[in-house]
Amino acid sequence: MISLVRRATVLCALGAALTACGTSGAGQTPRPAPSAPAPSPSRTPTLAPGPAGLTPVFEHGPRTDGTQGGTKDGKTVALTFDADMTADQGPRAAAGERFDNPRLIATLRRLKVPATVFMTGRWAEEYPDEARSIGRDPRFEIANHSYSHYAYTDDCYGLPTVAKADMRSDLERAYAAFEKAGVPNPMPYFRFPGGCYDDAALKELSATGVTAVQWDVVSGDAFATDAGAVTRQVLDGVRPGSVVVMHCTRSAAPVTEEVVRAVVPELRRQGYRFVKVSQLVGAANGHA
Repeated sequence: MISLVRRATVLCALGAALTACGTSGAGQTPRPAPSAPAPSPSRTPTLAPGPAGLTPVFEHGPRTDGTQGGTKDGKTVALTFDADMTADQGPRAAAGERFDNPRLIATLRRLKVPATVFMTGRWAEEYPDEARSIGRDPRFEIANHSYSHYAYTDDCYGLPTVAKADMRSDLERAYAAFEKAGVPNPMPYFRFPGGCYDDAALKELSATGVTAVQWDVVSGDAFATDAGAVTRQVLDGVRPGSVVVMHCTRSAAPVTEEVVRAVVPELRRQGYRFVKVSQLVGAANGHA
């Protein structure tokens, strides 16, 4: 796992910005929601529960070059994009702030890069057509980033928090928003807002069957204006099996699309093959 110092570099600014949005959405009563999608062992790799049945946590895939067993698939890396929007940012969206990034998605398609998008339920509600388009594209997979983008622990870079008793319903409310938007087959993967979790949060989510997905490479794209610096940080951090965290939010990560245009050809030149998180989880389970 990356150190708190590296995580704080990106997330401190993000938390401060989100705190300014207020916490009025935290007390809303979620509409009835289904349980998280049940993983299918033949189609969707997940990790076995952790100690005492806690939700398992995935950080990166095997650190191999892909040549074992006579195969030559190359080194693998997963680009992931957090589609962040908090429960109470509707007024900002109505005033013209853009929390989506269609140009980024178009670039990933043009470059033929598979990716995993960790989406909040509130984002899917704001941009249902985009959520549905991403979810129906076989190049991508959509995973759960909570409904509200409120933290599941206290003291998470200034983010508002979800009460312990509401954690499962917050996750399930996001899946309900995906279903309403027409997103087919969202993945049984969950990324904690801010990347913050503890054993209490892992216990609360254990009954949902999700695998928590973290990362081992921080892009530093949140609120960045220097695409070159972000590009260097990604290229310096990637190793075989890496999970890179970036953002799919124009207002909070304006240079991400430019970074992708620089990072993708360079990593391919270095012999990397881009995969989705599900493929890395499958490889970690011994299923390439």
